[in-house]
Amino acid sequence: MVSNAVWSRLVRRPLALVLRGLDDNDMHTGPLNGLWDRLRVLPLRIDGYRLKPLQLDTNSGFTRETTVVQLEGDGQVGSGEDVIWDGPTQAKFRERGPHLPLAGAHTLGEFSALLDQLELTPDPPPVADNAIYRRWAFESAALDLALRQSGLGIEGALGLTAGPLHFGVSLGLHDFDAIERRLALHPNMRFKLDATPSWSVELCEALAATAAVDVVDFKGAYKGTIVDVAPDLSLYERVLDAMPNVIVEDPHDDTAIHALLRDRGARIAFDAPIHCFADIAEQGLESSSVNIKPSRFGTLRALLDAYERCGSQGLSMYGGGQFELGVGREHIQVLAALFHHDGPNDVAPRGYHRLESDELRPASPLLLELPSVGFALS
Repeated sequence: MVSNAVWSRLVRRPLALVLRGLDDNDMHTGPLNGLWDRLRVLPLRIDGYRLKPLQLDTNSGFTRETTVVQLEGDGQVGSGEDVIWDGPTQAKFRERGPHLPLAGAHTLGEFSALLDQLELTPDPPPVADNAIYRRWAFESAALDLALRQSGLGIEGALGLTAGPLHFGVSLGLHDFDAIERRLALHPNMRFKLDATPSWSVELCEALAATAAVDVVDFKGAYKGTIVDVAPDLSLYERVLDAMPNVIVEDPHDDTAIHALLRDRGARIAFDAPIHCFADIAEQGLESSSVNIKPSRFGTLRALLDAYERCGSQGLSMYGGGQFELGVGREHIQVLAALFHHDGPNDVAPRGYHRLESDELRPASPLLLELPSVGFALS
């Protein structure tokens, strides 16, 4: 769920502009000759759409549900994934069925403008992130379909080439055995870990000894959610004493913690509060990195704008996921390979979702074979 601070800003800004990632007076198209301009002119024909449920029972006892949006047109299918976290909300979405008036001939830009006018998440209570996540499902499906109908792949459409995709594994950590079990699968595995106040000096030192931890997420941007962690200065001290070069993601908005991070010259990154490029400058600390989760941006326009502007300003990027179960995982891998292939990307293949799964778990880096047609890997 979006934090209170972010929610207050979102409701002040017109939702269509939030989803595009633009402030009212910000019409910047980016330094790479406008990647969105290359995509928005693609023709798109939609005859209808379908909704497909996905579900996985996780190791922690949580059942993850998502919905695949399949747009159909001219004998082609383009797919995206709705990553809203609430299962009942996903069920209502599917029960309502394909009721949105999407059929017709558009360009990709015109389709995005059409989505501005539609209510994609009518189910109460209103949750700002839900509208953005569902918007990304339709936008990514539309991109996939438009590319397929034009006989183009994502590399050719953007004029970019993917690199070997480096990735890490993200998990909430309560004991070091969880790290040891995963390193037994692949000794070169990298990690993005969620810190908790239970982390002892000994655990932090054991993590440091692996030299495998790239990012520690302090969950400081969350308020009123099940993943909240209260600000704890001593936790930051333990982590930074043991791992001074780790990326500190989403630190708490706390004066003492900010002072500590500045004094230590800590590497700061933001994730949960970032829905467009302008959000990066609003966080109260200078960041060296940003975790770009495509589903948090909602629209292709906002996402591509962020990629371009981060690149032009020398701000390093890495990618993140939202426990996607299907094609959405492929999308975030493709985008990471195109824009920040060598970062500490939290985009591990789906086989890593369950440690005991028999599914093949390829090691990092992944040598993705991006499709000659479409957006997804399959």
